[in-house]
Amino acid sequence: MRYNPNVQTVLSLETSCDESAAAILRLEGGKLQLLASFIASQADTHAQWGGVVPEMASRMHLEALPCLIRDSLLEADLDMNGIDLIASTVAPGLNGALMVGSITARTLSLLHRVPFLGIHHLEGHLASVFLSDNSPTFPYLVLLVSGGHTELIYVSGIGKYKLMGRSHDDAAGEAFDKVARLLDLGYPGGPEIQKCALNGNPFKFSLPKGRVSRPEGGFYPYDFSFSGLKTAMLRLVQSLEKKEAELPVPDLAASFEQIVAEVLVERSLKCAHDLGVNTLVMVGGVASNLRLRDLMQTRAYESSISLHLAPQPFCTDNAAMIGAAALFRLECGVTASPIDLGVSARLPLEKADCLYQKQAPF
Repeated sequence: MRYNPNVQTVLSLETSCDESAAAILRLEGGKLQLLASFIASQADTHAQWGGVVPEMASRMHLEALPCLIRDSLLEADLDMNGIDLIASTVAPGLNGALMVGSITARTLSLLHRVPFLGIHHLEGHLASVFLSDNSPTFPYLVLLVSGGHTELIYVSGIGKYKLMGRSHDDAAGEAFDKVARLLDLGYPGGPEIQKCALNGNPFKFSLPKGRVSRPEGGFYPYDFSFSGLKTAMLRLVQSLEKKEAELPVPDLAASFEQIVAEVLVERSLKCAHDLGVNTLVMVGGVASNLRLRDLMQTRAYESSISLHLAPQPFCTDNAAMIGAAALFRLECGVTASPIDLGVSARLPLEKADCLYQKQAPF
């Protein structure tokens, strides 16, 4: 198989949920270059159902990928002879959706005799910050906050991760979706709540900052829980509906958005302080929320913490972050994943190294 150790160009695919994406990146002299990035969103299709329909998502990935790959090659002014590596997301995510991207990538790998790398979706999000002009240096703490994940991760190097905190129920993005549905706003909930909240008072309503109790007493200091907040929003809406002719939806949206931002920021900074880490990174779909970004920037500055944000276009699911993760794995000595590697809906980030064993783990 072809492999150039000096200049590496990757074609990467992302199909873990409801975004079909392809990208081409090059790593030369330790510097990342984004040559092409295309995304086909399925949000409008799934909106009518109020959430992602897995079978529909898989079929739409199958339809979109050939055009996305073609457009990426045209944008990069390359053909497959210029590709040194093909990567795709293989975990975690929707099994059927992951299979579409993985089978496509492995087929291209065999046809064009280039290595295939399976990438952990969360490792892709972690790599997204390196698509910015202001990249962090190891070690640092990451707040990964997306539709399916809310985690605090200590990163000491590529593939070296330690989970410091997590959500014990819904991820922040799921909470946004469910509260948006409660307020009769659109899907996905994050952008809709943000838009509505622009005209609201974020301090109009007092809402709880959910904590997770330890069995031996006290609370987990860096963990999250949004189930109590959702219940509080439901009861608040029900109470207001009895008293008022019209719900103050902008105030409700702004108050909810504010409390989520405060919880994420406060626990992230506490974790960084306790670890003695002075660099904080924020990635994931919810990291594109403007209120959260502004609050995190203000509080990090006040705490003398260096903050690095993934660029907004690469916060939500995209293939550029998958390509970046693949190229960094190559830099660390990984050469390929097993060509018979399958997919996993729930592989923890700490087990991402198993994707590069000689024998496929699944």
